[in-house]
Amino acid sequence: MAVIDLNADLGETVDGVATADDAAMFEVVSSASIACGGHAGDDRSMADAARRARERGVAVGAHPSYPDRAGFGRRAVSLPPGELRASVAGQLAALRRAGADIRYVKPHGALYHAVTVDAGQADAVVAVVAELSERVGSPLPILGLDGAIARAAERAGLPFVREAFLDRGYRPDGTLVPRGQRGDLLHDSALVARRAVRLALDGVVEAEDGGEVVAGAASLCLHGDTPAAVEMARAVRAALDAAGVEVRAPW
Repeated sequence: MAVIDLNADLGETVDGVATADDAAMFEVVSSASIACGGHAGDDRSMADAARRARERGVAVGAHPSYPDRAGFGRRAVSLPPGELRASVAGQLAALRRAGADIRYVKPHGALYHAVTVDAGQADAVVAVVAELSERVGSPLPILGLDGAIARAAERAGLPFVREAFLDRGYRPDGTLVPRGQRGDLLHDSALVARRAVRLALDGVVEAEDGGEVVAGAASLCLHGDTPAAVEMARAVRAALDAAGVEVRAPW
C-alpha cells in the first residue's frame, strides 16, 4: 500500500483571530506545521494546537518564519545568520513551552524559499534544528523543497523530507508560481484531490505549462488559510482513501 503524509500550516492566529478552521483541519491531516510567533501565532494558539494534535494523533511540526507579523512572513527579510538563528530558536522554544512535541521543522513563507537558495540562511536554520535534536535525543527531520536546506541537513546528519504542494501552482523547473501571479493558487477541490493521488502514486505534479514535474514527495501540503481549505482537505482524504493510499505521518 502506498503511504503519504498530509500536512497543513495551522495555528496561524493573527491578533487573536484564526486564519484557518483548525478544528476541522485537525480532523483530516496527519501532520500540522504550527506557527510559533514569527509570522503568526501566540501562546494560546500554540497551546490549543498542541492539545488538538494530542487529541487527534496528529504529528506536530514547528513552522518558524522571519520575524514579520505585518507581512505574514511572506516578505523577504535581511537578517544576519546569528540573528536568524536566535529568532528561529526562540520560536521553537515557544512552541515547546506551549506543550508541543515537535516531530519536525518546516520553515514558513519567505524563509522557506530563502533556505532553498541561500546557503547561509539554510545553515542558520539547520544549526538550530541540530541543537534541538541534541536536546531531545533524536535527529529532527526538516520538511521542505530540494536545495541548500537539503544539503545543509545532510551535512548536519539530519533527515530531510521532501514535500509537494497541492494548492499551489508549479513552474516547469519545479519551483512554485510566486504568490500574486496568475496560477499561484488552485481553487478546484476535485483538481487538488486528483493531484494528491497522482503525487502519492506516481510522484509527479502537473506544471502550469501542462508538463510534468517529478516531485518525489513524502508529504503533501495544503495551506490552512487557502480559501476552501477544509473542503479541499476532505476531498483529498476521500480521494486518497479511494485510491488505497494510507495517510500517515512519517515522523
